[in-house]
Amino acid sequence: MPAEWEPHAATWLAWPHLASDWPGKLDTIRWVYTEILRKLVPGERVYLLVRNATEESLARRYLQRAGCPLRPIRFVHHPTNRSWTRDAGPIFLCRTGPAPRQAILQFHFNGWAKYPNWHQDRRIPQTAARLLRLPLFAATHRGRPFVLEGGAIDVNGRGTLITTEECLLHPRLQVRNPGLDRHDYETAFRDYLGIRNVIWLKAGIVGDDTHGHVDDLARFVNPRTLVMVREPNPKDPNHRRLEQNWERVPDLRLEDGSRPEVIALPMPSPLTFDGYRLPASYANFYIANAAVLVPTFNDPKDRTALGILSELFPDRPVVGIHAVDLVLGLGTLHCLTQQQPA
Repeated sequence: MPAEWEPHAATWLAWPHLASDWPGKLDTIRWVYTEILRKLVPGERVYLLVRNATEESLARRYLQRAGCPLRPIRFVHHPTNRSWTRDAGPIFLCRTGPAPRQAILQFHFNGWAKYPNWHQDRRIPQTAARLLRLPLFAATHRGRPFVLEGGAIDVNGRGTLITTEECLLHPRLQVRNPGLDRHDYETAFRDYLGIRNVIWLKAGIVGDDTHGHVDDLARFVNPRTLVMVREPNPKDPNHRRLEQNWERVPDLRLEDGSRPEVIALPMPSPLTFDGYRLPASYANFYIANAAVLVPTFNDPKDRTALGILSELFPDRPVVGIHAVDLVLGLGTLHCLTQQQPA
């Protein structure tokens, strides 16, 4: 599995339609999507999943009014339950050498082992494989479909993967693969993603509906460097959770046995809706060909986070995308996107 910063052929997105994901805000979210697409299309094609011709027409109207070029956008008709393409979309694999090839991997999506509306989303990789004429591999382990979301993992493209125990190893809450242990997961990562080394962090951030996805917590920015969020306020519920991850930093190792460089990203001030803490995190950025898109939250720490990431990505602009409304759906930029490597 290539790293996200490696060259893309395209980005996959699903046009937002489920009003209950963004109560009272769906129209606003469509405009946020147009801004995301405007920043993506200068550097790569976008495959935009729409449920039908009527929804395609609606999306076109929004994009045209926002001045977004339509030529780089391929509208793909596929009914979806929701819009979190990172978790249900195709995972692309590459084989280099004299006969380079690509394939699509299907981790079996089950609504984060929490929600019932996932059956249409689960078929997105099949649609992508037919459209691109690529072989499709359905992941299994111990004779059962292997369940995993793309947001639960991050890779450095050299054989190391990072994830959390909270998401994959919790014995009771949102159990994706009952009966599987750490060794089972590491075996599946090796067999399907070419992973030789797994970094296990403890837990994700407060408010994360997925119960510990790593893409709100820690991300590779190059083969040897991680950014990881930190909360210095001891009164914030995230403080102790995140410090438990930082306590593991001295023991982290890459695939060659060396230590990664780990750089702290701030956390924005708490955002709540109806008394619920939203999973706002600067770590949920997306690395595209033409820009790094970073969620921002009308917070003084927006500038700090953008500055840190700008230093780490000198080869492309780092662009803030207003995400106060977007995070109401319990995810932001990385959760919505899925890269297709070149």
